[in-house]
Amino acid sequence: MITMKPKKGSLLIAEPSIIGDVSFNRSIVLLADYTNEGSIGFILNKPLDYTIKDLIPEIDVNFKVYNGGPVEQDNLYFIHKVPDLIPDSIEISLGIFWGGDFNVVADLIANNQIKEKDIRFFLGYSGWDSDQLDQELLVNSWVVTENVYQNNIIEKDYESFWKEKMLEFGGEYSIWSNAPENPSYN
Repeated sequence: MITMKPKKGSLLIAEPSIIGDVSFNRSIVLLADYTNEGSIGFILNKPLDYTIKDLIPEIDVNFKVYNGGPVEQDNLYFIHKVPDLIPDSIEISLGIFWGGDFNVVADLIANNQIKEKDIRFFLGYSGWDSDQLDQELLVNSWVVTENVYQNNIIEKDYESFWKEKMLEFGGEYSIWSNAPENPSYN
């Protein structure tokens, strides 16, 4: 499949061929940064069995927390679409922002000024050294697509996201859309 060159804000869709990779099997990653020095992204469709309240009891809401990737899984990260409310946010692209003042985020959530559809939390992130992602693209580990969802990607249903992309790609990808995640279950 012909894919676009990755850039900040692109989506990386895991190829069906990366079966067995615990972190990235059936993953969809939002690239938060892509430079000559390396790349950073967050896996959008791997929810954990935690809510933000489980990790930070003072924040009394049950917003889901996602596995952002295998790097620094003891750190909490977030993306959002309310930069006017959260100081020090960094724009990824298309109205999606990364990080900002976490104390302000906690207060905004406590005051019901941020809803779950506005923000997504991650433990860890996905990171690649300078040429590492480009090498993975050369061996067809990922399909790179534009983020057509823009900032609504934060609200995207994680359960069917990868399957939807396989059906959208069509051809041989359609077959993979209904395959079990673990082929030994076949």
